[in-house]
Amino acid sequence: MCTYLTAKTEIAGSGKGPKGYFPLTQAMVYVDHPQHAPYEHTVNIDFLNPAQGPSARVAVELTEEAALDLVEAIREALASAPPGLASARTAQV
Repeated sequence: MCTYLTAKTEIAGSGKGPKGYFPLTQAMVYVDHPQHAPYEHTVNIDFLNPAQGPSARVAVELTEEAALDLVEAIREALASAPPGLASARTAQV
């Protein structure tokens, strides 16, 4: 069953597409039928930059278990680093 709920958030980062790296400004997360993964439903995450058009998109389709494992891995990686190390406030441009 699809939820038709999309969680959208503003982000800062980079993604790699067919033409190389590009800035990411948004992420959308939703549960729906995947386009490629061999499952009935997946947690789909689209990382994108709408200002650069439809090709500025990185999409992932994860099982529920994989999505929860990814959340935990992100928390673990951040907890092991000094606070603020990966913050935009400390980024060097």
